[in-house]
Amino acid sequence: MDLCFSCLTLILTLQISLLLFSRAAFGAKFTFINKCDHTVWPGILANAGSPTLGSTGFELPQDSSRTFVAPAGWSGRFWGRTGCKFSDESGSCQTGDCGSGQAECNGLGAAPPATLAEFTLGTGGLDFYDVSLVDGYNLPMIVEATGGTGMCASTGCLTDLNRACPSELRVRGGAACQSACEAFGSPEYCCSGAFNSPASCRPSVYSQMFKSACPRSYSYAYDDPTSTFTCSGADYTVTFCPSMPSQKSSKDPTPTTTTSGETSDETSLSGTTTTATGATNAGTSLPGTDTTPKAGSESGPALGVTGSDPEPDFGSGSQAMLADGSWMADMAMGGSARVYCPSALRAAGFIASALLILSIFS
Repeated sequence: MDLCFSCLTLILTLQISLLLFSRAAFGAKFTFINKCDHTVWPGILANAGSPTLGSTGFELPQDSSRTFVAPAGWSGRFWGRTGCKFSDESGSCQTGDCGSGQAECNGLGAAPPATLAEFTLGTGGLDFYDVSLVDGYNLPMIVEATGGTGMCASTGCLTDLNRACPSELRVRGGAACQSACEAFGSPEYCCSGAFNSPASCRPSVYSQMFKSACPRSYSYAYDDPTSTFTCSGADYTVTFCPSMPSQKSSKDPTPTTTTSGETSDETSLSGTTTTATGATNAGTSLPGTDTTPKAGSESGPALGVTGSDPEPDFGSGSQAMLADGSWMADMAMGGSARVYCPSALRAAGFIASALLILSIFS
């Protein structure tokens, strides 16, 4: 085999190996976006054995975002707090309060009711994630995976359950909706005691109401089959009060397997309080969604599709060897790259290095 072609193969192999290593080492990026018409104070609780992500709670004004990097193997939960007032290291939140008296939760979890996003990142394998209403509901929330492989489905609850909440579950002046377990404390609602198994703890009329409105969210403790999702090598966006699902989530009612660098087409989730039939089906599409793409969404044409993107300039040698495709044809037939090989190596090295840098720091 031509020596130059061997060098090219070695460079690409090394770059791909470094790319995979960086994914395994850095785990995932979590980006929090606030689309509510008010400030949200996200809380972050790492499970035992997992490090903090640089903050345990922070202020997130309307139409703002913040990103954290989690290592491989990290696990924990996120939630949004509302109506917070902090001054002189003391204060509280109307919903989702963690009891710390400040924006940082310092290892404390959310007081129910609160909508929870739960994650367990893999170490070179699958990530597991869900949105849970087991501890009640206080905010609409959606979790979206990008750049991963596998099903990588979006999940969450876009419905404003506070408006549909039964009076016996409504708390905080209608700012949150309790679970039946929290409201009544009965073993059959809490899946405890004699009801501590999937066979004995069945959906209640209250959990079915939650499931009907938010078919991909956990509605009670043993709601695993339609509520836990997996993805590999993805970054995740947690959006509070999403006004509408992004185009990638609404254009196809069936989750599809994706390849690295792509975003899956997901089932649209409802943005209204209208319930749907077949609520326990995770692939159900609820009415009231808006398929208008968000600004900055990934719905634009891919580079090179329209023919309007400029050709990359790596020097006259590379332009000559790609001008009529003869160089590629010659290589395919076992010919030597000869004078064009140095340019090819520089071009391949530049592209691979750029991809590696973007994958780490983007």
